[in-house]
Amino acid sequence: MSTIDWQSVRHDFPILRREVHGKPLVYLDSANTAQKPEAVIQAVDDFYRRHNANVSRAVHQLGSEATEAYEGARKAIAAFVKVQPNDLVLTSGTTQALNLVAYSFALPRLQPGDVILVTRMEHHANFVPWQLIAERCGARIAPVEITAAGEIDLPALKAQLKAPVKILALTHVSNVLGTVNPVAEICAWARKAGITTVIDGSQAVPHMPVDIPALGCDFYAFTGHKLCGPTGTGALWARREHWQSMPPFFGGGEMIREVRFEKTTFNDPPHKFEAGTPNIAGFVGLGAAVRYLDGIGMTAIAEREQQLLAYASERLQRVPGLRLIGTAAHKAAVLSFLIEGAHSHDLATLLDLQGIAVRSGHHCAHPLMAFYGVPATCRASLAFYTTEAEVDALIDGIAFVRRMLG
Repeated sequence: MSTIDWQSVRHDFPILRREVHGKPLVYLDSANTAQKPEAVIQAVDDFYRRHNANVSRAVHQLGSEATEAYEGARKAIAAFVKVQPNDLVLTSGTTQALNLVAYSFALPRLQPGDVILVTRMEHHANFVPWQLIAERCGARIAPVEITAAGEIDLPALKAQLKAPVKILALTHVSNVLGTVNPVAEICAWARKAGITTVIDGSQAVPHMPVDIPALGCDFYAFTGHKLCGPTGTGALWARREHWQSMPPFFGGGEMIREVRFEKTTFNDPPHKFEAGTPNIAGFVGLGAAVRYLDGIGMTAIAEREQQLLAYASERLQRVPGLRLIGTAAHKAAVLSFLIEGAHSHDLATLLDLQGIAVRSGHHCAHPLMAFYGVPATCRASLAFYTTEAEVDALIDGIAFVRRMLG
C-alpha cells in the first residue's frame, strides 16, 4: 500500500487552488483533460525562455538544445510505456495517430468485402477513420457488442475473429464506462487469426502502468494532454515491420531524406511520419509530465485511483434516483450517471455553479449512448489528485440539484 502524501501531491497543481463562481474548484473531468503540475508548466516556460528554436538541421547552439530536448522527450515517453524510441512516432494526439494507421497502413491493404471490427464502446476517434476508409475501399464495419454492465462480450468477439476480418479497433479503457478491457488476451486471439489490432490507449496510459509490447498489439495510440502534459501532443507505437512497410501520411519537412523532381526518398521511422514543424515545447512538457508521473509511480497512482473509485461508487449508489452507466468488474476511475428528472446538461450546469466540473454529453460515443438508450450522461472522472472531500462535494451538489428541480 502506498504511503504517498496525496494532499502534498495535490499542491503540485496550481489550478486546483483557484475558485469558480466564488466556490473552490472541484475538478472531476480528468478523462477529458488532466490538470498540469508545476513541473510541466515550468518545463514549457523554460523552453520558450531559454531554448526556443526549431529542431534538426540547425548547427547553432539553440537548435542543438531544442533538438536534444525534443528527442530527450521522445526517449522519456518511450521508456514510460516500455518501447524503443525509434518505434514511437510523435503526433498531435490520439486522433491523428489513429488516422495515420487508417490511411497509411489499412487503406492500401484493405479490399472490397474485408471487415473492420470496432467495439461498441469506442471513442469516435477510433470509429470514424475506419468508416471513412471503408467507404473508399469497399470494406465494411462490424460492431463488437457489449453487455449491459459495459463489458465486451468476449465469447461473441472470439467467434468474430475470423476471415474476412482484417482489423480490430479496440479501446484499452472506455472513456465513458471506465471499463478496462482484457487487451492482451484479445490481442492474442486476434494475432492467432491473422488480424491486426489497433488499440486506443488514451484512457489507460494516464491511469495505470502500461507495457505496450506485453499487450501483443500491432498499434497503440495515446494522447499527452490526458497524461498531465500539454495539449497537441500524443504518440503512436507500431511494430517495426509495420513502420518499415507503411508509406508516409503527410509530406514535407523532416520526413524527407532527399527531394528531386524525379523521386523523393524518405527518412527512416519515426521521422518518416513526422512531417512539418513539431510541437516542440509541447513535447518538452510531455517529457516533464512522464518524468513527474514516474517520480510518483504509476502503480501507486493506479492504487490511489482505485481507492477513489471505490469510495465514489459506494457514495453514488446511495443517491436516490441515480443510475450508473457502466458497472464492469474491472474499471478505471470513470463514473457515468443519470439523475431521474434531470437532464445531464442541466445537472452539469448547476453543479458548475457550485464549482464542480463534470462532463455532460455523449462523450464522443454515439453508438454507446444508443446501446443504453440515452442521449447523454454526466461523467465524473477522477485522478490521483482528486480527494474524497471532492467526491463528497459532488454528492452534496447532486443533492442540491435534486432539491432545486423538485
